[in-house]
Amino acid sequence: MRGANGVVGILRMSVLPRILLTRHSCSKLFVAGLSWDTNEPVLKEAFEKHGEIIEVKVICDRVSGKSRGYGFVKFTSEGEATTALKEMDGQVLDGRQIRLQFAHKE
Repeated sequence: MRGANGVVGILRMSVLPRILLTRHSCSKLFVAGLSWDTNEPVLKEAFEKHGEIIEVKVICDRVSGKSRGYGFVKFTSEGEATTALKEMDGQVLDGRQIRLQFAHKE
C-alpha cells in the first residue's frame, strides 16, 4: 500500500481480528494450568454446564501416567465453546487457576 509520499506502508490490524480471521470455526478448547490430580471426569463435570461435550482429554505422561497439566475439551458447537471460554478462563479448578484458549487445528 503506497502513501501519498510514495512510501510503502504497512497495514496494521489489531490482534483480535487477526485471531478471528485465522482461527475459523473451532469447538475445541485447550485448557492449561490443570492440577496433576485433575482427571477427565473432573474436567468434564466442570465444563458440561456450558454445553454438550463430545470429548474430554487430559494429557498424561507416558511413563508415570500423571497429568502433564493440560488437556482439551471439545463441544458440539463453537457457540458452546465460546461461552465456556468466557466463563471458565481464569477460574480455579482443583486448587489451580486454569487458562483457556481455542485449540489449534490439527
